[in-house]
Amino acid sequence: MRYSVRHVTELVYAAPVQQAHFNVRLLPWEWDGHRLLETRLGVLPSPDDRADYLGPYCVRTTQLAFAEPLERLKIVSEFAVEVEASQPSSLGPALDKVRAESLAQRDLSEFSPAPYLFPSRLADDDPAIATWAQPFLLDQADIVTAAQALTSAIHSEFSYTPGATTSTTPPAQAFVLRAGVCQDFAHVMIIALRSQEIPAAYVSGYLRTEPPPGKSRLVGADAMHAWVNVWCGQELGWVGFDPTNNCRVEDDHIFIGMGRDYADVAPIDGTFIGSAPQTMTTSVDVLPQTDRARIST
Repeated sequence: MRYSVRHVTELVYAAPVQQAHFNVRLLPWEWDGHRLLETRLGVLPSPDDRADYLGPYCVRTTQLAFAEPLERLKIVSEFAVEVEASQPSSLGPALDKVRAESLAQRDLSEFSPAPYLFPSRLADDDPAIATWAQPFLLDQADIVTAAQALTSAIHSEFSYTPGATTSTTPPAQAFVLRAGVCQDFAHVMIIALRSQEIPAAYVSGYLRTEPPPGKSRLVGADAMHAWVNVWCGQELGWVGFDPTNNCRVEDDHIFIGMGRDYADVAPIDGTFIGSAPQTMTTSVDVLPQTDRARIST
C-alpha cells in the first residue's frame, strides 16, 4: 500500500513566549517494510535555527529554535510512504528462550532489544500489572501466541474511552480504571511484557483513515496512533501488536518512530520562557494512493 500523510499541528499562546525551543518527531523512520517516497516538514514562522538528527532510538527529530517572541506556530508534516504487509514466518521460540536470547545480545544499535528490557520514565515497574499479566506469559508458550494473548486481553478488558486519561496519566492509573486510549494500552502492555523480561517498545504512527471494503474502521484513525513492538527472538526480531484494535501490525499501520515509551517519540515537546496558556490543535489525513503520491510544496 502507498499512503499520503498530512499532519498539521497549530500552537497558539495567549501572550507571546520567549526563547522557544521545540523537538518535533513527525517525519518517519524508514522501518523494515516501509519505503519513504517523499517527505516535507513545513514550519511557520520560520525558525531562527533548525537541525535534524537521528536517534538515540528509531526516531527522527527536528529541533526548532526561535529567538523572537512567539505567539503562534504551525507545523505541517507531509510524506508519502509505501508499506508492505508482513507477518512472522513462525510463532517464534518459547518465552524462556526469548529471555535468554535478549540477555545474550551484545548489539547496541537502535534495533537492539537491550534498552527495551528495563523500566523507563513513563513505563515504570508496576506490581499489579505484572501479576495480572503473568498467566498470559508462561515460560513454555511461544512468543507470538503469548504476545497476541496479552494483546487480546487488553482489548477485551479495557474500554477505549477518550477523555478518561490524558497524556500525563500514569499507566498504573489507566490500569486501575481499565480505560483510556492507545497510549495507555501500549504502556500497560509494555510494562506487562518487561515484567516478564520480554523486550517491548512503544511505537508511534498512523492508521489508514479509510478501511478496505468490507472491513471495520480502526479505532484511532484520525490522529496519531500507538502500538507495541515485541522482540520475538533473534530470528523474528521485532513484531508489532496493536492492543487498541486487537490485531498484529500490517500494511494499514504506518511507522513513525520507536522508543522506550511515549516520551521518546512524542510528536512535539519543548521549552519556552513565559506562562501564557497554550492551545494546540491537530488534524491528520492518511489517504491510500493508487499511484505514487506527490507532496505539495
